[in-house]
Order: sequence, then structure tokens, then C-alpha cells
Amino acid sequence: MDTLSLSVNAVSHTVATELPAADDPFNAPIKNIAPWNFTILAVLMFVVTSLSLSENFLVMFVTFRYKQLRQPLNYIIVNLAIADFLVSLTGGVISFLTNSRGYFFLGRWACILEGFAVTFFGIVALWSLSVLSFERFFVICRPLGNIRLQAKHAILGLLFVWTFSFIWTFPPVLGWNRYTLSKIGTTCEPDWYSNSITAHSYIITFFTTCFIFPLGVIFFCYGKLLRKLRKVSHGRLATAKKPERQVTRMVVVMIVAFMVGWTPYAVFAILVTAHPTIQIDPRLASIPAFFSKTAAVYNPIIYVYMNKQFRKCLIQLFTGRGTIPDSHLNQTSERPGITAESQTGEMSAIAARIPLSGNASPRSDDSPTDCGSLSQLPIPENKVCPM
Repeated sequence: MDTLSLSVNAVSHTVATELPAADDPFNAPIKNIAPWNFTILAVLMFVVTSLSLSENFLVMFVTFRYKQLRQPLNYIIVNLAIADFLVSLTGGVISFLTNSRGYFFLGRWACILEGFAVTFFGIVALWSLSVLSFERFFVICRPLGNIRLQAKHAILGLLFVWTFSFIWTFPPVLGWNRYTLSKIGTTCEPDWYSNSITAHSYIITFFTTCFIFPLGVIFFCYGKLLRKLRKVSHGRLATAKKPERQVTRMVVVMIVAFMVGWTPYAVFAILVTAHPTIQIDPRLASIPAFFSKTAAVYNPIIYVYMNKQFRKCLIQLFTGRGTIPDSHLNQTSERPGITAESQTGEMSAIAARIPLSGNASPRSDDSPTDCGSLSQLPIPENKVCPM
């Protein structure tokens, strides 16, 4: 509060004056940012949020509508859609509203709630990608031999994702670091700029458990998977190598998408944590967080809409045309490669012709393998999803 001295009839009076409300980001926009910047952010968040909500809701609805899609390898994909939907429902909608007003008009408690929700659901989505890579590694490389992915294994993966994510995103609510306004003043996030040693310890722990670990799992699992596919396809005809090439392209797209969505935000967090006094334009500082929210748009396209089985169900839902693959195989079938996993895509189809021993000696296309070739599967290749 400032004071103003006035002199009336030679008598001095002191009058209190209030600071401008604009100094409080919960009451008014930041002074040095033009309103049109918030308008652009509001439009971008409206587009991203609308696309994400519609895409991920469609994933959940079609999975609920067609039981053929409710296979163990698809559980984590649906979980990814749920997490992305919730990220957009909380962070996307709130970010659109606050940018429309130019400041976080919802108050401090709403800031804490929004910061926690976006961080929690975002880490759930990130770890879902990691668990998905492990499940595909499990299906293709079969590290445990005859043990195959079943519903109980998929459910354990879901429990791990939600529990682990909650453990590392709830501490700021209790005082280990905190959720606060970002530099742009319209979104909330962990306090990357704190000079506190306690806050720094949380950021380092959070970065390690929620970025380094899942990224390491993704690179390890997909690296092993690609090595296995190259060994299996060695010496085969070009037509026989087609599924392996498709999977390879898909894996590369997945890793690139992961890096594009999360690396800018992780690098930004580490940069401002290491140098909390660094001067960054608030508009520039908002870009990494925006990139992380766009992952909720392209994740369904990469992980679901490029899935042949899902596309068939989608066409059936909207046009009434096409055929839906049957789902009648018993998960406990003893014939190698004939379990319900075979319906989860070319990954399982390829796994069916990889010897359990892990030997990858070149074979000609007419040479039998321990599990048979792709052409020997009871389900045609064009009736199973690619992943």
C-alpha cells in the first residue's frame, strides 16, 4: 500500500492508496502482455481441446460398443484415451476459459486443482505409453517363454500406472514443492522457479521418475522389439517382410511423437530449475506446456486410428458397412499363436512365428517354425489390427 501526502490549509494529511489490481495475476492480466496474445492461445486451446475430447471420447465409445476391441493389449490403449480425455477436460477447458479472460480468474484453489489434475493425468498418459511399449515387447520377444499377456496382466499394468503417477504428482499438494501459476498467468503447474532446496529435490525426483524412467523403458522395449523383428525377417521375401516394416515405421512414429510432446517441457523444467533467475518471455515459456497438451490429439491417431481392427469398427459404427472381426477364440487355448492375443494385431501374428528359444537363424519362407507362419494363422492378416 502506497501513501500520498496532501496539504490542506497548511495541515498535512496522509491518504492511503491501493496498488493496481493488475499486479495480482488472479485479479487481472499481466500488464506487459498484449490481449491479442491471450486470444491466440484461447483459439489454439479451443481447437486442441475440441479435437482431443472428440477423438478420445470416440475411442472409449467404440471400445465400449464392440467387445472385439476389448482385448488385453488394448486395455492400456483405452487407458491412454481416458487419461488424454481427462487432461483436455481439466487443463484444456480451463486453459481456454482463462486465456479468454486473459488471467486465471478462478482463484488460487482452482489453480492448485488444475495444476494437480493436468500433471496427474498427463503422467498417467505418459506412463501408459511406457507400459504399452513393455506389453508389445512382452508379446513379441516373449521374455518369459510360454507365459502370454492376459487380462490380469493388463489390469496390473493399469494399477501400476495410476498408483505410480499419483505417488509422484500429489506431493506438491502436501507441501513438497507446490502448484502455482505459470509465467503467462493463465495455467498452473509445479513451481519450476523456486530457489528452495526442497523444491529442487522434488523437481529432480519428478523428472527422473516421470520422464527418464518411462523414456528408458520405451527405448529399451522398442529397441529389443526392432532387433527381434530384423532377425526374424532376415532372408525372407519382400512380401513376407511387409508386416515387420509396418511395425518398424509405427515404432519410429511413436518414439518421435513421444519426444515431440514431452521433451520440450522436460528440458524447460530442468532449465528453469537449474537457473531459477533466468529471464524468459512468458509467451515463450508457455510453448512447452502447449506442446505437451497437443499429445492428447495425436496419441489417438497413432495408437488407435492406425489400428485396422479399430478402423473396421469405426466404419461399421458410422456407415453400417464392412465386417467386424469375430472374437471367439479362447484365451486358454493351448495351440501356440492361437490365443486371443492373435486378435490384437500383427504384433501377435509376428510373435506366433518367432521361436520361443529366441534363436533367430535365417529360414526360408517355406521352412516351418515352432509356431507356424503368418499365413498359417486362423485369422486373416487383414482382419487383425496392426499393433
